[in-house]
Amino acid sequence: MATKVLPLVELKPLLGPRQRLIGIDLGTKTIGLSLSDVERRIATPLETIRRTKFTKDAERLLALADQFDVAAFVIGLPLNMDGSAGPRVQATEAFVRSLSGLTSRPFCYWDERLSTAAVTRDLIAQDASRAKRAAVVDKLAAAFILQGALDRLAWVHETADKDLP
Repeated sequence: MATKVLPLVELKPLLGPRQRLIGIDLGTKTIGLSLSDVERRIATPLETIRRTKFTKDAERLLALADQFDVAAFVIGLPLNMDGSAGPRVQATEAFVRSLSGLTSRPFCYWDERLSTAAVTRDLIAQDASRAKRAAVVDKLAAAFILQGALDRLAWVHETADKDLP
């Protein structure tokens, strides 16, 4: 199966009614996951997978995708602050290539720069302990990533029928 990575705007026509999206924050030790609602307006933290072997991680991710009738994956792309691609981008692209061999669902990349920092800052502001932050930061970062993509999809939908200069 060829890797099917689409720009976010090209994903919209492929989405069936009430199908969800999964957001992915791929780390070296964990995979944070989030899930959209069926109207694709709100991202909710789902779970954090502690990474072991790719096969086991992929099985869990795809089982969740089946369970929640997921149409596509939005995966955070960890670009450097200057917009260049570094080793983490290459690792993310390799993960997508491997996972795409196991599913026909498309993937979209979403710039995840500072997503973990933003979530961590919010957790600190809420006076969450270091242990609590560590337990939830990855799935919250995945929700932050997915919410950005959902907001963009909504904007594309709203402006599609308008004449823009």
